[in-house]
Amino acid sequence: MTKKLLVASRNRKKLAELRRILDVSGIAGVELVGLDDVEPYPESPETGETFEQNALLKGRDGTHATGLACVADDSGLEVDALHGMPGVLSARWSGEHGQDAENNRLLLAQLRDVPDERRSASFVSACALVVPDGVETVVRGSWKGAIAHEPHGDGGFGYDPIFLPAELPEGVDADEGRSAAQLTAAEKDAVSHRGKALRSLVPALAQWASS
Repeated sequence: MTKKLLVASRNRKKLAELRRILDVSGIAGVELVGLDDVEPYPESPETGETFEQNALLKGRDGTHATGLACVADDSGLEVDALHGMPGVLSARWSGEHGQDAENNRLLLAQLRDVPDERRSASFVSACALVVPDGVETVVRGSWKGAIAHEPHGDGGFGYDPIFLPAELPEGVDADEGRSAAQLTAAEKDAVSHRGKALRSLVPALAQWASS
């Protein structure tokens, strides 16, 4: 029997990413649905002070509104020279939610005079699984790197074009200086913050899928 799992996102790339993780992990019989596939429901403001708190807010909203188990993530970029910002404000750093190009331009402008040795940063993702019976699981993944001086590549989303990963998948030459937006989906899954978090969530997902 197929079980529906709500992914609290309208980003089809996130659904595809989770689909790949489930397939590789051998978790079958799960149909992923996004927010565009269910009736609209009120979504709480992302008022949490941490990625984990925001992920749980989204997951609880989704399960309460639909009665489905829900996976939600909150992710962002922590830049050391900006004392960990934009952090939980990453998606709306330029003032409006989801304006990737504007967010990247603002961040690059803020780091214009920062030398290479001080441009270190990390992508962070917290993923939550909320099940209708009240069980909640929250995990975290991180991906260290640095901020480029200009965007490179047109893959991925968010800050991917200006993020230079320190950790690269096997077979990718670090000397090439590739941004996250220049990695294939499979390469990114192997090392990214969200890929790590989702893999950490697999045991809980497998238990839910088999229940």
